[in-house]
Amino acid sequence: MVTDPIADMLTRIRNSVMIRAEKVDIPASKMKLEIAKIMKEEGFIRAYKILKDKKQGILRVTLKYAPDNEPVISGIKKISKPGRRVYVGHDTVPVVMGGVGISVLTTSKGLMSDRTSRREKVGGEVLCYIW
Repeated sequence: MVTDPIADMLTRIRNSVMIRAEKVDIPASKMKLEIAKIMKEEGFIRAYKILKDKKQGILRVTLKYAPDNEPVISGIKKISKPGRRVYVGHDTVPVVMGGVGISVLTTSKGLMSDRTSRREKVGGEVLCYIW
């Protein structure tokens, strides 16, 4: 049993990027699907899809690389952890790497990137930084 499934997802993606893997398979959930959707919209991954199995399903994430085989994702950091949650207001949403990266927040309006949360004027729990 995994204590923090979101941290497990981010670690699987980080490890796959380090070995230059084309795809990574992750046990699926609604929140992981939303995080993959945000990463796709922001241009950090190429694609994602749900594969059916006898359990909860598998989220297959296709990673994205530059023409010189350099990964688009250079870092992922989990911010809120089960023992320490980090909340921010809409006016204090963190900017990651001067705007190059994104932070993923869970808000009352669902999961969204830092840019979207500033535009919608909602704060929430900071899940992770991706740059």
